[in-house]
Amino acid sequence: MSLPTADDLFRPTADPDNPDAEPAPAAPKKAAVRAVPDAPEQPAAPKRPSGRIRHDEKMTVYVTSEELMEIEHVRLLLRGQHGLAVDRGRLVREALSLVLADFEAHGEDSALVRRLRAE
Repeated sequence: MSLPTADDLFRPTADPDNPDAEPAPAAPKKAAVRAVPDAPEQPAAPKRPSGRIRHDEKMTVYVTSEELMEIEHVRLLLRGQHGLAVDRGRLVREALSLVLADFEAHGEDSALVRRLRAE
């Protein structure tokens, strides 16, 4: 098995045998990305957690062993007492959705702001 050489990987885009040929078109310019999105024109419908779909994005969150035990305890209660078999990821996404919805609805008076200020 042979790997491509640097010349193969970094070859010129113009045809060296035909210097009069037009070079390959440049990639279209991307739209500017704003750190803060524009305000929506109409109020959005209430957001729902993504549920059981394939997730393309990943975020790692470190929790204490006590927090992990609480998550597992709730997961087992949901299964045993309510017949809901959910994994830890779904449980965390649902909880996150609730906290973010409360923050959007109540802002300064949300549980998230109150708890973060109390630290």
